[in-house]
Amino acid sequence: MAGPGGLPPEGVPGGGDDEYRSTVFDESFVRAARLQEFSARERLVDHEHPVRSLPPRPLRGVPWQGVVLVLLLVIAFGTAIHMNLNGSSPPSNAPRREPLSSTVVPLEPRGKVPGGEPDRLFARSPAAEFHVGAAGVTLPPVRSTPHFTETQVLAALTTAKEYLVESSLNPEVLDGGTARPVRIMIDPTQHPQFDRSLERPAADGRHAATGWLVRFDPRRAGPTGDGVRVRGTMAVREAGSDVLEVRTDHVFVYAVRPAAGGGAASLFTVRRELVLSFDRGNLRDQQVVVERATVRAGPMSCGARSHEALSPLTAGQTAGDDRPAATDPYDRHGGNTPLCGTLSPSSQPSP
Repeated sequence: MAGPGGLPPEGVPGGGDDEYRSTVFDESFVRAARLQEFSARERLVDHEHPVRSLPPRPLRGVPWQGVVLVLLLVIAFGTAIHMNLNGSSPPSNAPRREPLSSTVVPLEPRGKVPGGEPDRLFARSPAAEFHVGAAGVTLPPVRSTPHFTETQVLAALTTAKEYLVESSLNPEVLDGGTARPVRIMIDPTQHPQFDRSLERPAADGRHAATGWLVRFDPRRAGPTGDGVRVRGTMAVREAGSDVLEVRTDHVFVYAVRPAAGGGAASLFTVRRELVLSFDRGNLRDQQVVVERATVRAGPMSCGARSHEALSPLTAGQTAGDDRPAATDPYDRHGGNTPLCGTLSPSSQPSP
């Protein structure tokens, strides 16, 4: 039996060190303590404060590499927050898209525009042997390239054909009723330029509505619905290891009548030369990037606003004295230099 104030013997329940093990302070605990008791002499001088606070000990055992890593993470996190607050974002790996470059040239006739019934006009014109509608947009032989399979090349060609059909033959697009069938086929990176071109067309080589699609001025004339005659070519090549380029060159011949109704029909010819490109994402999504468009159309007055819509001269009409707006070669900021050509009589139906 332990005496007063003694420790119980070992082996007895509650005896030995077991009962006090949780309260024994080892050397490491003592060194880590933040308080230190004053000595007896110090307590005589300052009897109100029996203990003092020790300064914090430096961290031991933490690798310096870990501290550097934490600092780098904090800096990266702060940079990301700063960029988000300023509306910026890290550079994207998406390919850079150049804006469409377009040229639209009205072709003015030398005399009166021939008129008649559509069938007879087509039969007496260079379009007599053309196919009707989408059948005239034919694909070339399909072969693989060094970086694209035959299936991918075929996808580029068929998407290019669909774009031509929607933008040159769709009746709702031709009469200006909608542009949606064309817009959904264009890479979204070009949508701002496309929308601006249709909302505020300009003859600046970038924002001609008729560079993207064929549409007629409904106040002047429109297609008769007798079918569009089409002939042309398509060619495909690699423009890089990740891009296919399709070049198209087609002639579209429309039978048109005056918007007022009645009167003889006449033929209106549009030649469209396009450069379309496709990366692998475009091939997957069946979308195109329209890089360049060259359009020549007539019979039409040189003074017509051909960048907005096509305004055919109809049967019996002449260009008269209508001329494009004057060009100031000293104006370096004008940007709206008008272009015009003359429609060869051989392109018109014979008498």
